[in-house]
Amino acid sequence: MKSITRRQFLKNSAATGMTGSLLASLGAFGCSNEQAEETATRRPNVLLVMTDDQGFADLACHGNPDIKTPHLDAFAAESTEFTQFHVCAVCSPTRASLMTGRYHLRTGVTDTWMGRSIMRNEEKTVAEYFKEAGYATGIFGKWHLGDNYPFRPSEQGFDEALIHQGGGLRQPSNPPDNGYFDPQLLHNNELKTFPGYCTDIYTDYAIDFMKTKRNQPFFLYHATNAPHVPLEIGDEYIKPYMDAGLTEKLARVYGMVTNFDDNWGRLLKTLEELDIADNTIVIYLTDNGPQIILPEQERRFRAGLRATKGQPYDGGIHVPFYIRWPGKTAPGAKIDRIAAHIDVMPTVLDACGIDFTPENPLDGRSLTPLLENTGSDWADRTIFTQWHRGDEPHRYRCFAARNQQYKLVHRDIGPGGDSDPGYTRDGIMEKIELFDMSADPAEKNNLAGERPEIMNAMLDDYERWFDSVSSRGYEPHRIILGSPHENPVTLTRQDWRGPHANWSNTGLGYWEVNVDKSADFNIGLRFDAMETAGKAHFRYGQVHETLKLTKGAVTCSFDGIALPEGDGRIEAWVERSGKDVGVMYVDVMGI
Repeated sequence: MKSITRRQFLKNSAATGMTGSLLASLGAFGCSNEQAEETATRRPNVLLVMTDDQGFADLACHGNPDIKTPHLDAFAAESTEFTQFHVCAVCSPTRASLMTGRYHLRTGVTDTWMGRSIMRNEEKTVAEYFKEAGYATGIFGKWHLGDNYPFRPSEQGFDEALIHQGGGLRQPSNPPDNGYFDPQLLHNNELKTFPGYCTDIYTDYAIDFMKTKRNQPFFLYHATNAPHVPLEIGDEYIKPYMDAGLTEKLARVYGMVTNFDDNWGRLLKTLEELDIADNTIVIYLTDNGPQIILPEQERRFRAGLRATKGQPYDGGIHVPFYIRWPGKTAPGAKIDRIAAHIDVMPTVLDACGIDFTPENPLDGRSLTPLLENTGSDWADRTIFTQWHRGDEPHRYRCFAARNQQYKLVHRDIGPGGDSDPGYTRDGIMEKIELFDMSADPAEKNNLAGERPEIMNAMLDDYERWFDSVSSRGYEPHRIILGSPHENPVTLTRQDWRGPHANWSNTGLGYWEVNVDKSADFNIGLRFDAMETAGKAHFRYGQVHETLKLTKGAVTCSFDGIALPEGDGRIEAWVERSGKDVGVMYVDVMGI
């Protein structure tokens, strides 16, 4: 085979429609450490920015008459926009694909909670590739792909990480009462309190990172948890929108976006002040469609897109995507070829000239031929998305398949529950929908009955895709106990499982874990104050310990508990008024 560079190969594969598995099978594209060091200083930086629950229509430049986003609007005018860019309908699945160039179901991420948002640690992230190429790597904001070793950003290629835990600051993975103001955050795996507003804090640290690394190429992933609920923002951002006649909920959403816009302006200004703007690729996108805020939802501007976050219509999965690559992208240019979260990793690595051999087959493709106007023979393809609650995906539930012209949608999630039989192909035919997106971007006119040949061909494609992404199965990813990399380990309701596991104060679940080696552990339990005297329980396999609790107790400890090496399941609960209720936190300390 004739020797070619990885960059040339990616362009050729885009033109010929080569698959990610073929990319993985051609393995002679690695570069030596000496090559990386020699070229690193000439490579561009990458600033990848993603907001949380900001929909396609939550930008003034997308026609929203109410919102104020002057810095984003100015950036849009300087950038190239992919006008048909798609993600998953919810947070963690989009983030897994963004980090790996692979569909989230391949990575083991199926959902946003109950242990289903943990990404397999053997997945190789874009940060790991950049780090191997001599880049400094940092993440500031939201990770949402695992809170414990070995799933944290520090194990997935990031040199510096300032993040909240779980999917948000008021979720049970965080310390109690942790909000958007003066939050407790993990800085390089150490929990600290930071004064100020969360988005401002992430931006402060991102700016410091850029200043510190200005003489070294860097990959900076800035991922805010705003404007995700709860809608916490200062009054100075709320009042202008309420004065304009918006409801308080909408005013809070838009105020959070405007605060992000202010911080966006700070980031870009820093690039200019450091004189590195011309050597920095800047990408802005969002993780899914807008959150539902009833009853005001119908008033919220949606640019004509159908539905919202969580659904496979474009209102849930079509998001803004702008890229500014000085000397390569044309200001104000628009590219209408379909693209997706899976394309970001191969695109930025290609753009930075980093030769790499994927350790796992990629689903995405580099978009640089389109950006450089060399993609005139760009091959059409089909992009897929699927998401619903449950420990694993079920065939035909809540999915979409999209090629350049048509989109196939089945929005239903089935009878419900992990044990139900789900759907059959014949069973979905009455509810399957087919849209001509070039003529009907609002997804109003179902053509399934008129174009059965297209519907069936796309359904065949979906079935092959589902079989492929599900081939590894969906065994739970186990949190490791007793490792020197994390001790103690705190288990939270973010990652517990079971039919009765939830985030309410009456939930009852368990944690799938792996004990690194046989040892003694101190086990601390934290729970809501006991209304009356009761009893605490801890169980791991054949080990079952109990303690009596007095009225008002909020913690207890089981000390010197011997746990055997290997896989196991931790259960911890209290007897409260005659009912078993799960604890809020389990702190496991190897001794």
